[in-house]
Amino acid sequence: MENKSAPVMGRKLFLYATSFFSGMSVMAIELGASRLLAPYFSSSQIVWTVIIGTIMIAMAIGNVWGGRSADKHPEPERLFKRLLLVAIWTALIPFAGRYVIAGVSGLLALFVHSNFLVWASLCSCLVLFVFPLMLLGTVSPSLMKYTTDSLDDNGKTLGELEALNTIGSIIGTFLPTFVTIPAVGTARTFLIFAAILAIISLAFFISRRRWIARGAVSAAVITALIFTPVNYSFAFWDSGDIVLEDESIYNYLQVTENESRIALSTNVAFGVQSIKMKSGNMTGMYYDYALAAPLMAENAQDVLILGLGTGTFAEQCLEYFPGCNVTGVEIDEKIVNISREYFDLPEEVNAVVGDGRAWLTASEDSYDVIMVDAYQDITIPFQMSSVEFFTEVYEHLNPGGVMVVNMSMRSESEGSMNEYLIDTIASVFPHVYTVRVSAGTNLELFATADRDALARFRERYPSEPEEYAAIMQRVDENLVTVEGGDYILTDDKAPVELLGMRVLDEIIAGELDILRDQIAEDGIMSLLS
Repeated sequence: MENKSAPVMGRKLFLYATSFFSGMSVMAIELGASRLLAPYFSSSQIVWTVIIGTIMIAMAIGNVWGGRSADKHPEPERLFKRLLLVAIWTALIPFAGRYVIAGVSGLLALFVHSNFLVWASLCSCLVLFVFPLMLLGTVSPSLMKYTTDSLDDNGKTLGELEALNTIGSIIGTFLPTFVTIPAVGTARTFLIFAAILAIISLAFFISRRRWIARGAVSAAVITALIFTPVNYSFAFWDSGDIVLEDESIYNYLQVTENESRIALSTNVAFGVQSIKMKSGNMTGMYYDYALAAPLMAENAQDVLILGLGTGTFAEQCLEYFPGCNVTGVEIDEKIVNISREYFDLPEEVNAVVGDGRAWLTASEDSYDVIMVDAYQDITIPFQMSSVEFFTEVYEHLNPGGVMVVNMSMRSESEGSMNEYLIDTIASVFPHVYTVRVSAGTNLELFATADRDALARFRERYPSEPEEYAAIMQRVDENLVTVEGGDYILTDDKAPVELLGMRVLDEIIAGELDILRDQIAEDGIMSLLS
């Protein structure tokens, strides 16, 4: 029994190539979506769930539509028109995406009272990515129709198509992550894959001698955009102080500089991760409070920082404890390079590129002070928040050693992220203290097995330099001794994304209430001033 509607081209090779490159483009756009959204909404598991769920829905709708369309219209010209439309849409995302995200977020801010980040990321993903991915979802069922000669070999043909699409998807997963995004950025990654789709469409129309002019113009425009010197700044509303904007495998990176300081942010929406004061003074941030740890420790000779950043705490340790040995572990190699180039990280700091927990587990050394300041967007990585991890830290401390943990986004609600961390740490360390940082929402935690640590701290800090001593006095006055509870995180169960999102939602809700009150009193145009 013959399928009279297929094949429509003399050779299947081109249609097989279409399957391969469309599969590659799906994954490239998905990864690009995560990087486009991450600076605004984080790259947490929750946001990834939103992206994957949205894309799977779009692909499913495209599969149904593509199959029905191919049955009614067995001519593949319709498919390649859709691919050309996907190429154009994808090429526009780097130029319009950030404004769409800002517009969607601003509109939702007027109406959404809870789970703002989830709703904002979901709606942004729907507006930007559902349409092109729905069209890409039509590719596989359409190609199956066009490449099947007869029922005798349709299983073989369909298997080859699916294999090529899958192989393309695999390459489309690795290529953006390890090559294009680190090398040329998210924006140009979208443009590169838009150009690939445009060229495929153009090749088809040339072979059929139809739509050649339109296809050629579209492909040329998209290809030219790759080399367009356009500002793709994610923080497009506040670019005056930006001296570097870059992307790595792990992060969006932004270095800002003004008359008083240099700062690193790894996202747009959630503050500063590292800072260097040009005056050499204290930062006024949590790093200063963390300096209580070396005074609590019996010695301050060997310091380990898990989550080095650009080395703010490392430099402070070298300044106030001359001759100490500082090792910093940072998972992002680009941040280490930035720390040397923009923040003048001293060569004495041993900056190691790697995952903090994996490195600590492999290390046979012990330390007097271990600082845990590793964050993935808005939360501590789950593998660095568990009982097993803090037990590892405990075992790498010298007698009289102290661990200090930076906990951001403090919350008063029961069962908060910080409460989980405190209870987890207190189940490992017999003596645990916390202090609120006056500037910001951070909470510093100090943990030790040495009962004399607090007395030693109070004895030492009055003799330190004036600015240092003043900060330490503030720590002393606000230090709270904490007892452990039942909120324990383990390697098996550590829902840090949900806990972090809950706290962040509380903070955002408070800010949005202020904006709503302002709009109610002065009108929406008051926001512009």
